[in-house]
Amino acid sequence: MDEQHLWQTKLAARVHDPIEKALVLLRDPAGHEGGTVRQLRGALGLDRGADDALAPAGRDDLVRRADWWAAAADRPQWPLQAITTSGGRALAVAPWAQVRWTNAPVLIHPLSGAEFDLAAHGGLADTELADLKRRSLDHLTGLIVRNAQGQVDARRTLLAYWRFGPDLREDDGFGKLGALWRLLPADTRVPDHSIWDHLDLASAFAGAFAADPDGEAALLALAIGPVQPFIAAARSTSDLWAGSHLLARLAWEAMRPVCEQLGPDAILFPRLRAVPQVDLWLRDECALPQDWFADCEWATGGGTDSNPLFAAALPNRFVAVVPRAGAEALARTIETRVRDWLQALGRQVCDRLLAAAGDASDAQPFCQGQMRDQLAGFPEVHWAAVPFSLIRPRNAAAQTDLDTTALSAAMAPFFGVGADEPAGFLASPAWQVLQREVAWADGTRFFAPNPGVLYPAVYDLAERVLAAAKTVRPFAQTTQRGWRCSLTGETEWLTTDPAQLLHSYRQQTDTLWTRIAARRPAWAKPGEHLGALPAIKRLWPTLFAEQVEQAVGGQVNRFVVSTHTMALARQLDHWLEAGGHLDAAARQALDRLGIEPVALPRRLLRRHRDAPAAIADAKRLAGLLERAAELDDTDAEQAEALRRLVRATLVPGKGRLETYYALLLFDGDRLGAWLSDQPPHALRYCDGFHPQVRQGLLERARANPRLAAYAEATRALSPGRHLAISGALNDFALTLAREVIESEFLGRVLYAGGDDVLAMLPVADLLPAMQRLRQAYRGDDPEHVAGDRDGLVLRDGFALLRGRLLRLMGTRATASAGAVIAHHQAPLGAVLRELRAAEQRAKADPATGGGGRNAFSLTLIKRSGGSLRFTAHWGEPLAVLIALRDFLAEPAVSRRAVYNSLEWLKDLPAPSGDGAMLAQLLDYQLARQTENRSVLAYHDVPGLARRLTRLALAQPKDPLGWLTNGLAVAEFLARAGRSMVAATDLGHSRSH
Repeated sequence: MDEQHLWQTKLAARVHDPIEKALVLLRDPAGHEGGTVRQLRGALGLDRGADDALAPAGRDDLVRRADWWAAAADRPQWPLQAITTSGGRALAVAPWAQVRWTNAPVLIHPLSGAEFDLAAHGGLADTELADLKRRSLDHLTGLIVRNAQGQVDARRTLLAYWRFGPDLREDDGFGKLGALWRLLPADTRVPDHSIWDHLDLASAFAGAFAADPDGEAALLALAIGPVQPFIAAARSTSDLWAGSHLLARLAWEAMRPVCEQLGPDAILFPRLRAVPQVDLWLRDECALPQDWFADCEWATGGGTDSNPLFAAALPNRFVAVVPRAGAEALARTIETRVRDWLQALGRQVCDRLLAAAGDASDAQPFCQGQMRDQLAGFPEVHWAAVPFSLIRPRNAAAQTDLDTTALSAAMAPFFGVGADEPAGFLASPAWQVLQREVAWADGTRFFAPNPGVLYPAVYDLAERVLAAAKTVRPFAQTTQRGWRCSLTGETEWLTTDPAQLLHSYRQQTDTLWTRIAARRPAWAKPGEHLGALPAIKRLWPTLFAEQVEQAVGGQVNRFVVSTHTMALARQLDHWLEAGGHLDAAARQALDRLGIEPVALPRRLLRRHRDAPAAIADAKRLAGLLERAAELDDTDAEQAEALRRLVRATLVPGKGRLETYYALLLFDGDRLGAWLSDQPPHALRYCDGFHPQVRQGLLERARANPRLAAYAEATRALSPGRHLAISGALNDFALTLAREVIESEFLGRVLYAGGDDVLAMLPVADLLPAMQRLRQAYRGDDPEHVAGDRDGLVLRDGFALLRGRLLRLMGTRATASAGAVIAHHQAPLGAVLRELRAAEQRAKADPATGGGGRNAFSLTLIKRSGGSLRFTAHWGEPLAVLIALRDFLAEPAVSRRAVYNSLEWLKDLPAPSGDGAMLAQLLDYQLARQTENRSVLAYHDVPGLARRLTRLALAQPKDPLGWLTNGLAVAEFLARAGRSMVAATDLGHSRSH
């Protein structure tokens, strides 16, 4: 493979259309390919006339084919009309289908179909053409990277265009176009995918064509695992974070060979643009100018553990466009590279353990061999590659007249049909219309399809082959003879003396792990003896913090996320707000015990950044509770003394330390269906058209049944949808999840990748935070359209955050959440099992007591024993739960308001009719235990009782049980300290 040819071909594909195409079409006499494109090609040395040596034969043909495929994959086929010209009869896009976009600037959300008429917000008709083209050219020529000899470095320039092309600096002078720059459409007639989407896809196809000896591409789907067992093996939230983050890092190591060989735009899902770990690779290994990253949050976050680099933001799977001939070799390379990376990390972990334990032996330690053997074959790597060459254009020059015989035969076993029977997309109504050029009596013709149109079939086949590959799990059997890891019970614990494995570690006092527990308590607690993977996860926070220190400078404290700290977050906030004064006894204890600082919620750090000394004390003060927990088994008296010290500092007098915290597991509904050819809320072909084009199409469809059938057919899967979903999930996971959980509330994101978020929160923040997270996922807050000028605005599938416009999943997307409220000393493994069960219950069939998706399920695990479960849909049920909590939190309301209600509910028969009697009884009990009558009016208690009753009666199973649990959960949440929120229940930050 000619590297120069590859990168120049990708670069030529990336600049074949101008970014401002939508703004110059039908306006620029030079045409959209004759303005900035020609100048940019000249600046890049890509013009054949400029230097034939820089334009290998066939490069332009590859770019042209990539453009055709990308356009066909993303855009509906166009009915053309026969017209008479001076040269005779010809086919052309009819006038009604030609859109002068500056006069009618409409964007369409690719996932919801929502329309955004920019003319209602000032429009673009006054956009000055020459100035716009000049600024666009200046922006892109400013991203050209040259080598030491002053020649254009095609690879680094391609990477620069991919990463920074969509980003405009504030001083670029684009005015009101700045926020729109990322969303400018590739085709004004179908304004539901951006020019960046099209250029990414064209570059991906062009790179695959150029790298393949026969100019053929394939779709590679790859996944690593196992996921849940790896993450769930955790004894603390630090372990939980480490498992999630390490898995995301392994995912990046799997994607890295693709990025190195073909560029990051070859990966369609997930979209890697602006992912901090990828940015670091671009800066440090690809040598893009360091100052280009100066404004990135990860580069400006300094050495704090709230840096976005600490976010576990990549999923464990990806889909990429690769050369057909190299697909298998690339997959094998990925498998080797990701396992080699983990083996190297394992050796580093052993070295650090031995150094900390004071083992200075020069001999090969036994634990190194254990580490090597236990990591063998991990992670599992499953992959599938489907070549586009299964589709053969009979007209190779035009890439039309498609023969799908081979594709149909390949699909048959996975769809349970005969080899000659169409299946999947090949059996869809849309393909029946589009599969060949169609000429109708009225002169209407369709563009003849090229292989790009069959992206849905190729993707579907790749996913099915990958699923089949996952069912085959070859592995080499390992022998584990000694005592097992205290965390997983699956492998031997690491040791320097194999004889120690013959006896229980509980009977030994001089093992590697007893020395570690004494010298580095953050790496092991007394009694813990860990195997390879748990040891790596335990040291990963320390090792990764050191990597961040090297990357961004400054010192980074070890990333320790504590349930104790989260339970105390609200009280720490109040203490800091009051000045953060630490008395002599507390300071002496911190210094005497050498307490390590722990991570604090990001909102705390930002709110109190002007008091760095108090923040440092708060980090160590929370660490005192960690030490108290460690002393419970060995020195209970000292442990209680430390707790009294923290209590006297944070809540002097008769106050009590908050001991409960919340875990939230948020997950988008049916993401697999969104990514497949059967989304939950499918759009029609006509939904993607500009309103002007749609109107003309539907008018003509009245007299043409086949055209009408096409317009109304469900739109097929496209790379544009994948890029839109991936971009939305990236923005949600990398930006909005953290903005909501860590900036609007006092929580901590433990994992955010794709549509999954695992977060820890103070109990008081749980309900409003999970509601706000759902709004951020959808990009919709209907009750607060204007949003917060200084914060997050959510509307119609988009978000505006500090001047940055983000496209999200849209209003058709739904999500579910599981939540658990538990005591901070409850075993984390048990809490996580309840959390997963709650999330599954939110998605389960309502007939079985589940939420049926688009719901949340909350489990309350009481320290005294027993648990409560409450499942409901978003919207009114959550609003009622919050309203009930707020009413019960009033000082004038006795706790007996709920206790008495729970007692008489036990003997109440199942309600019937409209439940008026139940509502009256509930109103009576709530009012009876309220001392201040004005409280009843302020909270509209009669109305609250009716709303509760109405919701209970709507439950398909056990309405009184649902009401009982709802009352009990609201009462728990209302207790002192749990309902005093620092952010409103709508999730918008208050000024401080």
